[in-house]
Amino acid sequence: MLSRALSTTRRALRSPSGGLRMFSSTLRVNSNLSYQVFKPEKDEVSRGPIIFLHGLFGSKQNNRSISRALARDLKCEIFTLDLRNHGDSFHADEHNYLVMAEDVVQFMQHLKLDKGALIGHSMGAKVAMTVALESANLVSALVPVDNAPINAALKSDFDKYVRGMQHVEAEKPQSQSHADSVLQKYEESLPIRQFLLTNLVRVPEDRTMKFRVPLSVLGESLGNMADFPYREPGSVRYDGPTLFVRGTKSRYVTDDAIPAIKAFFPRAQIADVEAGHWLISEKPEAFRQAVVKFFKELD
Repeated sequence: MLSRALSTTRRALRSPSGGLRMFSSTLRVNSNLSYQVFKPEKDEVSRGPIIFLHGLFGSKQNNRSISRALARDLKCEIFTLDLRNHGDSFHADEHNYLVMAEDVVQFMQHLKLDKGALIGHSMGAKVAMTVALESANLVSALVPVDNAPINAALKSDFDKYVRGMQHVEAEKPQSQSHADSVLQKYEESLPIRQFLLTNLVRVPEDRTMKFRVPLSVLGESLGNMADFPYREPGSVRYDGPTLFVRGTKSRYVTDDAIPAIKAFFPRAQIADVEAGHWLISEKPEAFRQAVVKFFKELD
């Protein structure tokens, strides 16, 4: 196992209750996954860590607010990761659930997170499920958010997003507003465009803007993102506590998927949130309440 000799730079944030919350700056370990750590007030840790995994085109930035709240409510450390080909983590040609799960396992082993809970949204949900099925001994609890352990075509316009983002790069925009005007031809929803544009960074050489994610790799991997590594429900199982959180207005986790969920995850519970696929940002309080209730019932 690799050494845990890492230095951290701490910053203090004012919590809603007025206290100070400490969290680490962006770090990178030898597995090359960039991450942040959120801690409860006064570092009063009373349970094992939670590893939080984002969805396709997302990053650790997406889950900062909810991670602060969960660290406070559950009195634990929350590690938010950038998965490969996302955020500040490394780029690689191979992009599928097995390799991403191995990245997460290496991350946990490197930081000696011998027993951690996993929360993952969308793509991150399937990564979390794969980690639990492959390395159950590392996972204390599992919370997949709006995705199921099935092979199903992506129910969103991710291929269109890739084309739009490639068009943005071809235009060499010098401002986010210019990039947004190009992307608007591919996606009408402002919140979705804003989400995609969180990946936009400025190129120092010519001051133009481009996306920090490898668009060609992700575009070619969309089929893998619809897939699930295990074709036969029940062929492998995770017997730990599991909560599937699904959006009632989303089509990703239908009632038809529940038999497969129960076959892979026999202790699975289902929590419904009145929202679409992006339920963590749409209904953060409902999501927080469902997750806190789940973990506190494990105490």
